[in-house]
Amino acid sequence: MNEKSVGYDSFGNAVVLKFSSDWAEKAKKKFADELLRKNKAIKTVLEKTGKFKGRLRKMQTKHLAGEKTKDVVYHENGCVFRFNVDDTYFSSRLSNERAEIAKQIKKQDNVLVMFAGVAPYPIVIARNSNANRVYSNEINRTANKYAELNIELNKLKDKVILLPGDIKLVSQKIKKGLAVKGEKVPKEFDVIVMPRPQLKDSFLEQAFALSRGGKKGTRVYYYDFYKESELNDLIEKIKIQAMKAKKKIKILNVKKAGEVAPYTFRFRVDFRVL
Repeated sequence: MNEKSVGYDSFGNAVVLKFSSDWAEKAKKKFADELLRKNKAIKTVLEKTGKFKGRLRKMQTKHLAGEKTKDVVYHENGCVFRFNVDDTYFSSRLSNERAEIAKQIKKQDNVLVMFAGVAPYPIVIARNSNANRVYSNEINRTANKYAELNIELNKLKDKVILLPGDIKLVSQKIKKGLAVKGEKVPKEFDVIVMPRPQLKDSFLEQAFALSRGGKKGTRVYYYDFYKESELNDLIEKIKIQAMKAKKKIKILNVKKAGEVAPYTFRFRVDFRVL
């Protein structure tokens, strides 16, 4: 047994470990205790026991050592976040992605983030750019509660606006000019960020419905999961959805944003609506 057979996800004061199948329970516990002893900043050690499930992306973990809590405090990009690792989705590995997108936001942009979870993308963008407003959409009610808390913790109540609910229904309300949870929302956005989970539905229909063309056409940051050999299929899918929406697009950039399985990557496709 060695450390190469253990996967890590660090969330500030907590660590989630993923052991290979050859680890005995006593050995896992010993490893967790040793991790606590050597790293004073770590207060809780958890073990990942199940895969992320469904659109809500809930993870299953069990306590191994330290404080018996699944609520964590995590810092990144000058921001602080609180969340429950089992009830909400959060990836610390996307920290650089969030910072990179924030740098590309222009002054007075209105930004929509779909699948926003506990609001890491909206908050990092709002904190590290001159955006006008950042709108945070998430279907998970528990995640929205933590998002509201995180907005307060980062003192961004005037800049980050929650739009809770299914984006398919929320987008319909927006296009009709209806308020969402009492908030008046732009019918079109300057930037749409889509850090999607692995789902069949692309939700590009909703993105195109809330976008505009022209010299100030909407910029979209779209995430999807594909094998590198199938990358052309991903680009073609986006183009087909654009045609269905009667929109023209220009692909600006395609990048790998992390490996999620052997030979399968999270890709980010940046494109502009013309």
